[in-house]
Amino acid sequence: MPTSKPSGRSARSKAATARKASSSGRRGGSGSEEAGREQLQRFLDPREVVVVTRERLQEVLDEAVARGRITRDDATALLTDLLARGRKQTDDLRDDIEALLGGARATTRRGVAGSAERVLREVDRARRVAGVGPSFPILGYDDLTAAQVNERLDDLDAPELRKVRDYEKRNANRKSVLAAIERKLK
Repeated sequence: MPTSKPSGRSARSKAATARKASSSGRRGGSGSEEAGREQLQRFLDPREVVVVTRERLQEVLDEAVARGRITRDDATALLTDLLARGRKQTDDLRDDIEALLGGARATTRRGVAGSAERVLREVDRARRVAGVGPSFPILGYDDLTAAQVNERLDDLDAPELRKVRDYEKRNANRKSVLAAIERKLK
């Protein structure tokens, strides 16, 4: 006996439709604002977002490889694809937020200006309070200048400051950022 397909659209097609509406509405004015607000609400709604760390994804894929359910090459390709999709969704969301603010963002990842920077800071704060998104306190940290990082430090508590300090020491090791963190920790 043939089975009927469910009548509801998949989450993937809904997201694609929302992105298309958002990008086409961006040209039209107020429609882009509404689409951007809807996408931001979906991002901040913990019922709509699932956060899985890279490490956890790697663990699950390693288990599948160990059980012989997937090859190492396929697991690596799958992880790469998932991470690329996640980055693209994050970038699309940031672009939509900045488009709501009148396109304050330059085409490069650096140079997020004035009001866009304030909105991104507020999104970071809301994300941390809701427990949604990556565990690192500042989204897009590696793309921020030292001055932008210093502005975001005001919103962090002591454990988050220590996490940023440790990461900064292991990576860019910018003296101005480290000094600002130490001042806030005292």
